[in-house]
Amino acid sequence: MRFTVPKFIEHEAKIVGPLTFKQFAFIGTAAFIGFILYFTVSFSIFIIACLVLGGGAIALAFLKIEGKPLPAFLGNLLLFRLSPKIYVWRKIKSRLKIFKKAKFEKQETDEALSLKITQKGQLKNLKTKVDTTNK
Repeated sequence: MRFTVPKFIEHEAKIVGPLTFKQFAFIGTAAFIGFILYFTVSFSIFIIACLVLGGGAIALAFLKIEGKPLPAFLGNLLLFRLSPKIYVWRKIKSRLKIFKKAKFEKQETDEALSLKITQKGQLKNLKTKVDTTNK
């Protein structure tokens, strides 16, 4: 006997119209707070607060980051930031790699580094001028 395996098991049911219960709770809470603010604060503060509350409620209800809802992402972020972090170093036993030392030959000799005085250059005259001043 064959049974069909249900797909999309993690799919939340739509309770209020096209909204799930969590989405409805976020938007309903923001609307209720806005309703209270309408009677308690001035109209300009009410408009600014409603824009902030409405944007936050819509983000919490519908925004997903890498496939996770925003409340779950913020909860994971908070747990990560507040939990202690222990870094453990485990030494891995492996074979030592031994490299042979390369022998470098001296390419430049002392003769190559010494100054050569040519007939055309002014170095010969400079040498004689320096030597005569030291006497």
